[in-house]
Amino acid sequence: MNQSLWEITLADADATQELGKQFAMVLPPNSVILLYGELGAGKTTFVQGLGEGLGIVAPIVSPTFTLINEYGEGRIPLYHLDLYRLENSDAIADLFPESYWEGQEAAPGITAIEWAERLPYRPDSYLKIELHQTEQSRQAKIEIISLSSQLQEAIQQLLTPDFPYHQKHLDDGFNHEKA
Repeated sequence: MNQSLWEITLADADATQELGKQFAMVLPPNSVILLYGELGAGKTTFVQGLGEGLGIVAPIVSPTFTLINEYGEGRIPLYHLDLYRLENSDAIADLFPESYWEGQEAAPGITAIEWAERLPYRPDSYLKIELHQTEQSRQAKIEIISLSSQLQEAIQQLLTPDFPYHQKHLDDGFNHEKA
């Protein structure tokens, strides 16, 4: 299993949305993004950026009450799930989130899940993004957990020294910090 960890500093909501947009340009079909963070941390803002990067023109809104929003008009589909209102694992399992990330019943796309800590199970490969709001900025901690190298290679293609945001590669003992 491949695993990598980055920490990125984002100035504001616009930078959070831009990060989502940049990810959408490199992520392959069947990518899963598990989003963590308090209310207002930027989870939906990040997904709005994903939609923009995929070429989706419909407004991306949080599916807090609908639970799942599907957007099919982009480069690849975007499946946006919000588990905030679901408090038990049976209710979440009844949504069959795996049908989105396995690409069996839904066309292969990107599955973004807000409040992912409520998931009773995880896919084999995914991006875990923890968003934290500070007084001056947002922090995005990005962890890749992958059985294949495809997801890891896509993110490493994006997070180069030329990437426009302050980042640290945290998992190999070397400081890859870029200001």
